[in-house]
Amino acid sequence: MNLRQEAFLRRIQKFIPKHWKQNVKQSKAQNKPSATSLSSQESFLYSFTPYDESMLDSILTSLRHSASQGHLAKAFRSFSLIQRHSSSSASCEFILFSISSLLSSCTDFKSLPLGKQLHAQIVLSGLLNHPALVPKLLTFYLAFNSLVDAHYITETSNILHPLPWNLLISSYIRTELYKEALSAYKQMVNKGIRPDNFTYPSILKACGEESNFGFGKEVHRSINASGWDRDLFVQNALISMYAKCGEVEVAREIFDQMPQKDSVSWNSMISAYASRGVWAEAFELFGSMQANNIEVNIIVLNTIAGGFLRTGNCKGALELLSQMRHRGTQLDSVAVLIGLGACSDISVLSLGMEIHGLAIRNWCSGCDNVRNALITMYSRCKDLRHANVVFRLAEAKSIITWNSIISGHTHWDQSEEASFLFREMLSSGVEPNEVTIASILPLCARVANLQHGKEFHCYITRREQFKEYLLLWNALVDMYSRSGKISIAKRLFNRLSQKDEVTYTSLIAGHAIQGEGRAAIELFEEMIRFHIKPDHVTMVAILSACSHSGLVVQGQVLFEKMSSVYGITPRLEHYACMVDLYGRAGLLKKAEAIFVRMPYKPTPAMWATLIGACRIHGNTILGHWAAENLLKMRPQNSGYYVLIANMYAAAGCWNKLASVRTFMRDLGVQKAPGCAWVDMGAGFSTFSVGDTSYTEADELYPLLWGLTKQMKDAGYVACEGSDIEYEVI
Repeated sequence: MNLRQEAFLRRIQKFIPKHWKQNVKQSKAQNKPSATSLSSQESFLYSFTPYDESMLDSILTSLRHSASQGHLAKAFRSFSLIQRHSSSSASCEFILFSISSLLSSCTDFKSLPLGKQLHAQIVLSGLLNHPALVPKLLTFYLAFNSLVDAHYITETSNILHPLPWNLLISSYIRTELYKEALSAYKQMVNKGIRPDNFTYPSILKACGEESNFGFGKEVHRSINASGWDRDLFVQNALISMYAKCGEVEVAREIFDQMPQKDSVSWNSMISAYASRGVWAEAFELFGSMQANNIEVNIIVLNTIAGGFLRTGNCKGALELLSQMRHRGTQLDSVAVLIGLGACSDISVLSLGMEIHGLAIRNWCSGCDNVRNALITMYSRCKDLRHANVVFRLAEAKSIITWNSIISGHTHWDQSEEASFLFREMLSSGVEPNEVTIASILPLCARVANLQHGKEFHCYITRREQFKEYLLLWNALVDMYSRSGKISIAKRLFNRLSQKDEVTYTSLIAGHAIQGEGRAAIELFEEMIRFHIKPDHVTMVAILSACSHSGLVVQGQVLFEKMSSVYGITPRLEHYACMVDLYGRAGLLKKAEAIFVRMPYKPTPAMWATLIGACRIHGNTILGHWAAENLLKMRPQNSGYYVLIANMYAAAGCWNKLASVRTFMRDLGVQKAPGCAWVDMGAGFSTFSVGDTSYTEADELYPLLWGLTKQMKDAGYVACEGSDIEYEVI
């Protein structure tokens, strides 16, 4: 016996009651208790002499009944009786059965001290390695998460059956002690104990959770050698292990070779593909699963629905959720979140409201994440009234809840409401995080009011926790760039120790707005030199910069490099930039060629761009072709009709001009009167042309006339026929 074993036994022996020790040392026949110290039932039992097995059997029955009912004190008194009068080898079985029952009862009724007393009695009786008691004793300690004691009992037992080790390993895995589980498995194998079909699934799970691919392959080889390679549970565990280690192809090979599969096999393989984002194969397997009428659990259904959502197939996600409901599957909170996310992305308010009702019926509408998804859904569907109702009904509002409602208002350019909510959040004691600031900063740029933006800039600078969030600094660069404060944006840009494609794109877009194309190209080239790969947004920004500055050759080169050098497939917005580039430069044939060869259907805005270019450069034939295509699309934007009408008016095509006006009247399109707004210090005021209904008119119009004179002195010349815009519509 080693020192560790001796220490363990000394610790256990402290729990041995004195009368148990006396029972072992003294003859049981000489220790008959007096009738006065016993209960009526015990006195009745002691009236039988000699103490035969029938009497012990009766006491054992009483013990088991008391133990099953949780009357441990009474059960232990019965055990004392059995101890005192079990002298023969045959009656030793009564001791064994008694201890077994009492251990189960101590486990079920969570009695640690009494269980340790039994452990001490087991040691005292020499039954420590009995194959019937070791699993019971092990289960007892595992019920109290005493894994150290459980491990000791397992490793010191002489049992060659894998059951104790299986219990120990599964407990390690249940408590996420995967390294300890692997160590126990190695110890088990070194003792010559052969794993079985319960050992392998557990240890494979540990290999997967630890991403220990090397040891997982060793276990796989052991499985093949042991003959358990055809066991369904083991094969499912192998699929899961290889998938978690990133070896999805190996997992699929095992799956395809399985002679029989259950729902777990299919679910494991689908989850394997989903965890790696290989959605095409996951969807294909799911279709095969449905075709073969394999039962699909809610986890896989949610996985596939979530996959549809991630890949942009919102309609597919909603259809799958609808199928789940019709089959009687109760949607859980995960399914509700997926449905709300799909409704948000495609702005389907009616279906989103149905899912809201379903969430209420399923008692999950009060969950914080579901509530936040509801606020986002209503906001994206432009139903801010209901978004605010859900928000106000929340008793405890987390930072995510505040971010959801604030971003909802900023998404629709409601600056005053967003600012009010932000101040309310601060007064409620909730500190904004980087998402809060990043969502509200773009709004400051869109309303051309930098007062709030500068305040946020100060707020960010004064807080150390925001220093490392590039997201915020990118938002600041973007805000100053869009507001025309390029010098401030450039200073911020230069101070940043870390930059990404968003940082560069924000400043490039700012140069584009200001018509500083060459500065934008220099910045783009610097970005490439620093090995920062541009994305499709960067290409829109740089192509727009070339367009606004008349850099046709540079724009052509960059457009050609998109796919050949940067690996970016041109999107519709990139073709729109090229139409604008050629149109501004008067290269109308090249602009026409873009419409003919691009793989997308032109948008109304692209046709309007070509019409504007044709008007400026006097190409009525091409302009008429563009106008016919635009009118076929029947857009509701009155500005497009104004553009067509002005083109016909400039060319003297009065009949066509009249037909445009008739077309607008038939469609019910009306041109809203033009207006401007000005910051008066305490808020914004709007005014229309010739409007003198407000008190500041006498001060404002002289200022506007002064600005007009400065523009003319700077060389601005109004387009011919610009006055026609107000006459024809």
